[in-house]
Amino acid sequence: MFTGIIEASGRVVRIEKEQNNVHFTVESPISDELKVDQSLSHDGVCLTVTEAGNGVHRVTAIDETLKRSRLGDWREGSVVNLERCMPVGGRLDGHIVQGHVDDVATCLSVEEQGGSWKFTFRYKPDREHLVVNKGSVCLNGVSLTVVDPQDDIFSVAIIPYTWEHTNFRSLQPGDRVNIEFDIIGKYVAAIAKIGG
Repeated sequence: MFTGIIEASGRVVRIEKEQNNVHFTVESPISDELKVDQSLSHDGVCLTVTEAGNGVHRVTAIDETLKRSRLGDWREGSVVNLERCMPVGGRLDGHIVQGHVDDVATCLSVEEQGGSWKFTFRYKPDREHLVVNKGSVCLNGVSLTVVDPQDDIFSVAIIPYTWEHTNFRSLQPGDRVNIEFDIIGKYVAAIAKIGG
């Protein structure tokens, strides 16, 4: 389990395709602290570390992950948000994030608001029941609060710290982000469907 509080930024330094899988080598300040078999969130996608050392680590994305997320958009040099799993007894500073990305959303606009930034996104309309005003959403691994949801569009506010320490500072209109809807909302929706 993750919390959506980004620990470090990484940079993709190598991409290797092997059949339907893609291996990513990522350089980061925490790579040397990782161990093989450890789960690590990369832009909100939980991936298993297969190699680590010398300032880099390696992970593999299978075809299903590539189809459901924006990992296929990564290029050498792409900046990636990283978070290790929450330790038992740790603080839940964001919200419950599984690292199981539901889909991608597209950035519609970025609006500077006197020291903060408002990002507006569009996502598939069949998920609009999972987005509620002031509820939680995870974008590229970042725990954020939903603002002004309308049909298949919603916004989030980015504070200066998040701007400086995540890849939100490089997002432009038209860019895609990984989106994971709140797990509590998904369970409530599933229960309501069964009960209905």
